[in-house]
Amino acid sequence: MDINWYPGHMAKTKRQLSEQLSRVDVVVELCDARLPYSSRNPDLDKLLSNKKRVLLLNKADLADQAATSAWLNYFRTQGIDATPYNAATGKAKDALAVIERAARETVERAAAKGMRKTVKAMVVGVPNVGKSTFTNKIHGGSVAKTGDRPGVTRSNQWVRITPYLDLLDTPGLLWPRLDDQLAARRLCYIGTVKDDVVDLAMLTIHLLQDMMAVKPEQVMERFRIKDASLRGEELLEAVCRGRGFLMKGGVCDYDRCCAVVLDEFRAGKLGRITLEMPQKPKPRLTIPGAERSTVQEASDGED
Repeated sequence: MDINWYPGHMAKTKRQLSEQLSRVDVVVELCDARLPYSSRNPDLDKLLSNKKRVLLLNKADLADQAATSAWLNYFRTQGIDATPYNAATGKAKDALAVIERAARETVERAAAKGMRKTVKAMVVGVPNVGKSTFTNKIHGGSVAKTGDRPGVTRSNQWVRITPYLDLLDTPGLLWPRLDDQLAARRLCYIGTVKDDVVDLAMLTIHLLQDMMAVKPEQVMERFRIKDASLRGEELLEAVCRGRGFLMKGGVCDYDRCCAVVLDEFRAGKLGRITLEMPQKPKPRLTIPGAERSTVQEASDGED
């Protein structure tokens, strides 16, 4: 199941983001705490390399707490200021504290010159990780459009948070080529890529298998699966029968089954689940002129 989804407005989004960077003091990057590797755009590292940045592991209430702790330790060893958060129910003051910490040096330099600095922060991330929800949370009102599908925010939007903090909400940014198909598939799990451009049956099977690999008891209880060894279409059929997703004559209603499995995972109804863990960087190749990426790979999943 190959996934390659790059809407035309993404190129415009990247250009607009680049143009705004000179005006920004701090960048707030959001990722999904259940997929801290897959839900980060590698292009952002290049674009934002010279900016003070903080990483929020959003939807942390849906992720496994031990896994989140492991990811926080990993990011901190990489020199990344990372913090768990829940944009839907978290406290605005906690998010503001993170931004203030990241902007402290800039504010102090301005104060030393006798000026009161108005911090400009930019919110970035792939589609559907909660950027607009985050903006609304710290503003205290609905100033940014939100939705449970990608592409709701289509343009940059400056929002005054306090007299000394302006926030720029940006559209989600994907990278043009999803070369890592495992990461691409997992982006589909959380709705970053539109459901109508993928094979939902295969996507649901992969999601069930990924969840079974890390939280088999939770998945089996939720979907009333009796055989933990099931894989592929047999696993999907077991969910249909376990939850009663059947049509006339006992035929499995796969469309309904896929919709429910995806919706319940995205809403966190299966409990806390993290589908990937940080891994040690792989050693670089010794062949002259060639090297291997040292980023961590997602574990507990099948290609």
